[in-house]
Amino acid sequence: MLRQVAEGVLVHESEFVQSNAVVVHGRAGVLLIDPGVQGHEMACLANDLSDSGQTVVAGFSTHPDWDHLLWHAQLGAAPRYGTARCAATVRDQLSDPGAKARIAAHLLETEIAGQVPLDLLGLIIGLPAETTQLPWDGPGVRIIEHQAHAPGHAALFIEERGVLVAGDMLSDVLIPMLDLNGTADPIEDYLSALRLLEGVAGDVDVVVPGHGSVGGADEVHARIERDRAYVLALRDGRALSDPRVGPSAKPGWEWVSDVHNGQLQRLAQRSERDGAPR
Repeated sequence: MLRQVAEGVLVHESEFVQSNAVVVHGRAGVLLIDPGVQGHEMACLANDLSDSGQTVVAGFSTHPDWDHLLWHAQLGAAPRYGTARCAATVRDQLSDPGAKARIAAHLLETEIAGQVPLDLLGLIIGLPAETTQLPWDGPGVRIIEHQAHAPGHAALFIEERGVLVAGDMLSDVLIPMLDLNGTADPIEDYLSALRLLEGVAGDVDVVVPGHGSVGGADEVHARIERDRAYVLALRDGRALSDPRVGPSAKPGWEWVSDVHNGQLQRLAQRSERDGAPR
C-alpha cells in the first residue's frame, strides 16, 4: 500500500484520480499529508501504520478542496493543520449546513459513491499567518504558501529528504486549475506560485503531486515549465500544446480536456465582463 520515495517518506496512491497521501516519519510518530479519499484506503493506511508501530502525530491539508480535507477515525485525533487562509476557507464552507450533502450528491456521480467518510471533513487548525515551518517533531517541513488553485494553497518541502509535496500542482495528468472564483488575477497568482516552487526546485529530488505520478529530480523543472507554458497559453490566447489535453491525455483522464475548455470559457467571460486579466 505504501511506497517509499525517500528516506522516511512514503506515498499511497488512491484508486480515485491517483490521489496521493504522504507519510513522513518523525521522532514520535508520523506526519500525514492529504490522507486519502476512500474510507477503506484510509483504514488500511491506519492499520499499516499501527502494524509498524507508528501513530499519526500531525496531519496537514494542502488546500481546501474536499478531497484533501478528509480523515478517518482510525487515524486518531492528532492535530490537523492547514494555512490560516485554508482553514478560514474551510470554516466558511462548512458554515453552510448543506455543504456535506452537496459533496455526497456530487460523489453519487462517481465510482466511489458511498465510500467517502465525511464526518471528520475539514477539522483543520489554521497555523498563524506567515508560518513557514510546520510545528512537529520530525524533519523540517517548509510551508510554501501561495494563492494558485485555491485560497491558502501550500506546498510542503521536506528539506532534509529533498521531497516537495506540491498539492494540486506539478501533475503529469492534471493541467493547472485556476482559482477563478476567489481571486482578481488567477493567471498571475499561478505564475507567482510557480516561481516560488522554482525557487526550491534545485534542491528537490522527489516531487509528489496531489494527483498523478511521483516524479524524480529530472522531472521537477520540466513539470514547472509545462505548467507555466499552459498558463501563459491561456493568458495570451495561444494554441495549446500539452500532453495532458486532447488525444494524448492518459487513458481515463480525457475529462481534463473538458476542464481546459471550461477554463477557456470562464476566462473569456471574465475578460468580456470587466476587463479582468485573462
